[in-house]
Amino acid sequence: MLLTGQGKGVWEYALVTSAYWGFTVTDGALRMLVLLQFYFLGYSAFQIAFLFLFYEIFGVITNLVGGWIGANMGLRVTLFGGMAIQIFALVMMAFLGAAWPTWLVVAWVMVAQALSGIAKDLTKMSSKSAIKAVVPENAEGALYKWVSLLTGSKNALKGVGFFVGALLFTVTGFTGSVLIMAAGLAVLSSAVYKALPKDLGERQRKAKFRAMFSMDRRINILSAARFFLFGARDVWFVVALPVFFSSVFGWSPIVVGAYLALWTIGYGIVQSLAPRFIAAKTGETPKGYTVFFWALVLTAVPLSISLAVAAGFFPGLSVAVGLAVFGVIFAINSAVHSYMIVHYAESEKVAMTIGFYYMANAGGRLIGTVLSGFVYQYGGIVACLWISTAFVGAAAVISAALAVPERQPTLQLATPQLNPTAA
Repeated sequence: MLLTGQGKGVWEYALVTSAYWGFTVTDGALRMLVLLQFYFLGYSAFQIAFLFLFYEIFGVITNLVGGWIGANMGLRVTLFGGMAIQIFALVMMAFLGAAWPTWLVVAWVMVAQALSGIAKDLTKMSSKSAIKAVVPENAEGALYKWVSLLTGSKNALKGVGFFVGALLFTVTGFTGSVLIMAAGLAVLSSAVYKALPKDLGERQRKAKFRAMFSMDRRINILSAARFFLFGARDVWFVVALPVFFSSVFGWSPIVVGAYLALWTIGYGIVQSLAPRFIAAKTGETPKGYTVFFWALVLTAVPLSISLAVAAGFFPGLSVAVGLAVFGVIFAINSAVHSYMIVHYAESEKVAMTIGFYYMANAGGRLIGTVLSGFVYQYGGIVACLWISTAFVGAAAVISAALAVPERQPTLQLATPQLNPTAA
């Protein structure tokens, strides 16, 4: 059954969230470690992007299947399954051989990244699905705050993970770093495993797999917009930006890691505070038109950065400042999206709905990651920014459909007329 009893539910949700936070640090750190390790081994931007290909592909698959598994077997299975897979992936990376041929190194890393992608989306789906059960159905303001806090804190900790990865890479090297993270995650998962009930998130009635595919028009529109929104971020953030700072400005690994960490932490903080930024009055929650409006605002940011860089107007400063502005507005977009999907989801189908939605999210990350390396290698940072602009514009156009409320059938009732002269 789902979380029952408000106090108990909050405690169980806190345990799930703490596990997710610990996982998130290792996820961000591993991405930074792989990026730095292979950049300094001489791999091109496109080759590095290719290493993350399976991470994103298996994220798409996992979100589709993981929601169904969570609905039928409980969130405990998906949560600890994800953490166990991540520990295995980290240990697997530690056995990477320096003398191996290039093809074997690439294949080994891609398989490890595939496992890490599966782990990430299993734990994310478990944590976000728990919110719907904890917050009462009519408390939409509280739901918005909880979703924003979870999403924001997760991204802030992913930023911490970027910095941890860069720091560990500098101090202990690649192999020592992944072993330290595997040990830490194992300790955390063991502690949380003992405290969580076995029936966390289980449904009384088993769900059929075809129920994974949403028939709700609003969820389909929001999912399509999410695909382009996250593709717009990752097309210049994942590979192009770190390589740009390292190759063009000569930044060291620790500086690149620290900058991206600070950006992601700030991005997470803005997400957590989003209800204060965009609400006209206390307790007000986003609506369909809110999704459209903030996507439209975001479109102007990568467009402005690309024009400034193409014109040679302090390229480094334009990218650094533009990235900060992009982070603030993108964080608001993401917080609004995260609330709306939980709001739209039915309580009995929340795990499957969120799984379907984050399948679209993973698809956007996949195309963005591949394009980030390919487009940067052949067109530079400006080309990446142009594609980012087009993707955000597509998200705005798609989400415009949410700004128009659906017509609801109305029932006309005859109103009895009172006759004051009647006896």
